[in-house]
Amino acid sequence: MSDLTPSGLPFMKMHGLGNDFVVVDERLGPSALTPEIVVAIADRHRGIGFDQLAVIEPTDTADAHLVFYNADGSTSAACGNATRCIARHIMQETGQKALTLTTERGTLYARDAGDGLTAVNMGQPQLDWDEVPLAHKMDTLHLPMDGTPTATGMGNPHCTFFVDDAEAIDLAARGAEIEHHPLYPERTNVQFASLIGPNHLRMRVWERGVGVTLASGSSSCATAVAAARRGLTGRKVTIELDGGTIYIDWAEDGVWMTGPTAHVADGVWRL
Repeated sequence: MSDLTPSGLPFMKMHGLGNDFVVVDERLGPSALTPEIVVAIADRHRGIGFDQLAVIEPTDTADAHLVFYNADGSTSAACGNATRCIARHIMQETGQKALTLTTERGTLYARDAGDGLTAVNMGQPQLDWDEVPLAHKMDTLHLPMDGTPTATGMGNPHCTFFVDDAEAIDLAARGAEIEHHPLYPERTNVQFASLIGPNHLRMRVWERGVGVTLASGSSSCATAVAAARRGLTGRKVTIELDGGTIYIDWAEDGVWMTGPTAHVADGVWRL
């Protein structure tokens, strides 16, 4: 049971390609999580530390309902790598090979992709300015910003720059600045990507409300969609992140993301 009591809050620590999560399972009972508690848990020196915190909630319409928090206590409608980690956990728990999960983003489908990999369909990308959302009507393919990035919604907003060398970018400085750009009223995730081969990208990520991360599932999906829209790649791409390799397929039924997951530890966060 994940009830927040004087003895503490049970949690699981997971990661997908180094994109790390604290997961609280509320299927057996509610917790008393607040944004303040989320921020305390997120502290990598005085708490546990994570890129996102995910809550597994019971639901009658799917195998589970997922809620996501950023490290600053804000919520996010989507978190692809956390969804994959939790899907793998539930599949191992139940023996199922396919799952249906609900999020604020909508209903997501997950499946065992074999060889220890887990795939999640993150749904159709949001390509209109008001869906991303942006501040006013504009072409999402080439934004009126230095570097003419592309805007994509994946349940959360993204801003993707295509550059000659993603390694050469000062990600911490550029990411922090662009996250709060006035074109993005809800702030944005930021990616810098380079084409390193046919349908092969190198990408680095700044996550909204988090900062520099080793990987991001929704950012990977957004970057693959942006690259395909701009004619740089086809709709199936391999993306090299700081934390490892992920595979994206922008299929007819949505954007499928496939990669490894890891369940690192179980613990209890003490008050």
